[in-house]
Amino acid sequence: MSEVHILLVEDHLVVRNGIKLLLEAQPNFSVVADVNNGSEALELLKKGVKPDIVITDLNMKEFDGMFLIEHVTTEFPDINVIVLSMMDCEQHVSKSFENGAKGYLVKNVAADELVFCINHVAKGGRYLCEELSMNYVQKSIDRNHYTPNLLDPQELELTSRELEILELLGEGLTNLEISKKLFLSKRTVEGHRQNLIDKTGSKNTPALIKFAVLNGLLR
Repeated sequence: MSEVHILLVEDHLVVRNGIKLLLEAQPNFSVVADVNNGSEALELLKKGVKPDIVITDLNMKEFDGMFLIEHVTTEFPDINVIVLSMMDCEQHVSKSFENGAKGYLVKNVAADELVFCINHVAKGGRYLCEELSMNYVQKSIDRNHYTPNLLDPQELELTSRELEILELLGEGLTNLEISKKLFLSKRTVEGHRQNLIDKTGSKNTPALIKFAVLNGLLR
């Protein structure tokens, strides 16, 4: 297996030293430098240090990892960036990949997964750690199995006429169009619409339609 040269960017010295020891224990890994922040990393890159991979934290006091990803991707496109961070929210993960990162790991990742990720990215792949991947899969499963609590119209004391008007509002008809269709005055339709808004606690007609769809009153 070919040697992988790594630049490590981490502002906690103890953590950085621990990661460095772990990486240097691998026969095909070489840590060419380890620095405290993104600014120091860029300075080394501009001086000619050429790692295959930059492993960076995101949350650093000076020139954080997100900016570093952008600069490395733009100025040194042959270098791949892997994020190793405590931040596990979807926004940081998405933004990192959007800015050009090729891998994202949380810091409680097992050593063998870290090693696998580095080798995989070095070969041209992309990687999201198992913990985050499974969290996203579970969220997708939960969304697919979500069933709203359907309301019985009687619980809201909706009349048959109000339900009829709600159905037509859901079809996109205006008050005037509904009045003509049901042979009612426009003012009567407006009154029923307002009753629907009041009974459902909606702010306006679009909110009423949304409430009706989410609660099974409209399909």
